[in-house]
Amino acid sequence: MARKPRIHINGGYYHVMLRGNGGTDIFSNDADRYHFFMLLQEGTDRFEHRIHAFCLMDNHVHLVIQVGNISLSRIMQNLSFRYTRWFNKHQNRIGHLFQGRFKALLIDEESYLLELVRYTHLNPVRAGMLNKPSAYLWSSHLAYTGEQELPWLTSDVVLSRFSSRLDVARKGYASFVMDGLTEPHRPEFHAGESDARVLGDDDFAEKALASEFDVKKNLGLDKCIVLVCKVYGLEPSFLSERIRVRKYSEVRAVVAWLMGQFGRESLTAIASCFNRDVATMSTAVRKLEGRLIKDDEFRKKLHAIRNNIKL
Repeated sequence: MARKPRIHINGGYYHVMLRGNGGTDIFSNDADRYHFFMLLQEGTDRFEHRIHAFCLMDNHVHLVIQVGNISLSRIMQNLSFRYTRWFNKHQNRIGHLFQGRFKALLIDEESYLLELVRYTHLNPVRAGMLNKPSAYLWSSHLAYTGEQELPWLTSDVVLSRFSSRLDVARKGYASFVMDGLTEPHRPEFHAGESDARVLGDDDFAEKALASEFDVKKNLGLDKCIVLVCKVYGLEPSFLSERIRVRKYSEVRAVVAWLMGQFGRESLTAIASCFNRDVATMSTAVRKLEGRLIKDDEFRKKLHAIRNNIKL
């Protein structure tokens, strides 16, 4: 049976699970874990999503992610690819590190976010590794209690449920977590009830499932080219010329990047339109994504273009 597509909801909250291939460990030392932290931080800047909670176990990871315009699949593919490359290099190994497709569950934030964050932070306790979550260094629990600083973690959404005063909110959160200390495995946090991809009441599930038919990824290539060329002040016909001009190369990469998010054309079709090979276009997009991390002005420009797209 074909797998159902991911449900993308702008602003949606997801419980994401990444597991080691065949149950093998995905972290061999603290350096691996710190590098994973770095990739999480870079991802929040690069793909404009929020991480509300995480827990790094030896052979799997739990993340509570709130996405924006960029799909969860794109976010997780980038994270898993870059971490696998790091891990393989430092462990002198090759091949897949993670077990197939990552698992993700769209949750009803109003009904389940608090409990899911607690459940995520209590993973080491349920695994019998320790008696309290505060003894575990590799989850976001200590950031919630104020004992660790993680600027890229979004904790205010959960903490605000307890109090508008930070000190009171942290105490309320800590008490809430301790109340769940003996909580067993909850299968609903791994697969939804009405649909394996959704956890919420019937109304939430119905709206979420309906939204997958409303996702508009129908930006035409011609329209995208005209839009980007207008911003850069270029004539679209120049893009297919065999001229090595940095500005033209940048425009081609921007078009390909936008089409990857909103378009219905493949990278092969885009490369053909520009009289380039697909490997060249793929490299250009990767370089553009790398530049998004380092160049604030370029990132603002590109996001302004993206936000002005009318589908």
